[in-house]
Amino acid sequence: MKPAIYKVQCVATLQVGSMQASDPSECGQCLSLAWMPTRPHHHLAAGYYNGMVVFWNLPTNSPLQRIRLSDGSLKLYPFQCFLAHDQAVRTLQWCKANSHFIVSAGSDRKIKFWDLRRPYEPINSIKRFLSTELAWLLPYNGVTVAQDNCYASYGLCGIHYIDAGYLGFKAYFTAPRKGTVWSLSGSDWLGTIAAGDISGELIAAILPDMALNPINVKRPIERRFPIYKADLMPYQDNPEGQGHSSASSGAPNPPKARTYPETVNHHYLLFQDTDLGSFHDLLHREPMLRMQEGEGHSQLCLDRLQLEAIHKVRFSPNLDSYGWLVSGGQSGLVRIHFLRGLTSPLGHRMQLESRAHFNAMFQPSSPTKEPGFSPTSHCLLPSP
Repeated sequence: MKPAIYKVQCVATLQVGSMQASDPSECGQCLSLAWMPTRPHHHLAAGYYNGMVVFWNLPTNSPLQRIRLSDGSLKLYPFQCFLAHDQAVRTLQWCKANSHFIVSAGSDRKIKFWDLRRPYEPINSIKRFLSTELAWLLPYNGVTVAQDNCYASYGLCGIHYIDAGYLGFKAYFTAPRKGTVWSLSGSDWLGTIAAGDISGELIAAILPDMALNPINVKRPIERRFPIYKADLMPYQDNPEGQGHSSASSGAPNPPKARTYPETVNHHYLLFQDTDLGSFHDLLHREPMLRMQEGEGHSQLCLDRLQLEAIHKVRFSPNLDSYGWLVSGGQSGLVRIHFLRGLTSPLGHRMQLESRAHFNAMFQPSSPTKEPGFSPTSHCLLPSP
């Protein structure tokens, strides 16, 4: 079947400014969005190119924030906005435990924690490096940050956990990376972070208990593992690819192709997946040894098309599919993995309890049913 393409109808337009001054050109492009994760989920935050953070209340009935247009759609104006950064806001994340708190990262290399009840001053402001994406897991008092390596010190590029400021702990170096980490995603059910970088490697890292000082964490290398590695390989009959085995593993003769047609005509992508069914003897497996070697000795070739780069990673937020992980990159391929080794009997028991509670909520109160409607059934997805 061909994929469906839908022509949608506009229901509401979120406008920056107010009814008196509604010129959106002053804010520039909208570079980040964040939906409020706590009930009733009716607030939406947006970060703009000029450093503004704007908040809308979607079901508002205020005549100052809601206007009905002639075509039947709505135009909504924000109920709160403030200047968060001196430059563009690259990413936003709400606190899942309390919707009064939000964190923002901008192109001014600052990470700021905000209390929306007093937005005139951040709770904490940290200037470290250029951040690409944030993840704020539910039980943690800080954020995990993906880093662009353009401002990073040698050997310190990668993924960091930064405390919000209440506990006063130093930053925890979660995983070193040689190149830019484009995307980051966290699972509240697993306490795990997944990250994809420019070299085509997707890794996962299990966070320790951050209520204690992370400086005492022993052997952090055993807390991270590779999920897969994508390599750009030359065809055997390609004279350009002779003398090197991989285009993304720091080989001495990297490819010279800089455009997409040149790259696909002379190279192909090789995906090397890790067996995630079990973690038995993981430290001595070939994918783990390759990841450790790449963290210390790999080199990047930036004067070509990074066709193997991973640009977006997302965990499933749902309880019945909390082990699923999806990733996509420069090649346009979307891959789905199931981290079976991280599932536990406790998670299965929580699934059964949640299913029973869900069915009890939607079970009809009387045995009679209305004509013309089929009985509703709810079930979990089968395990892969």
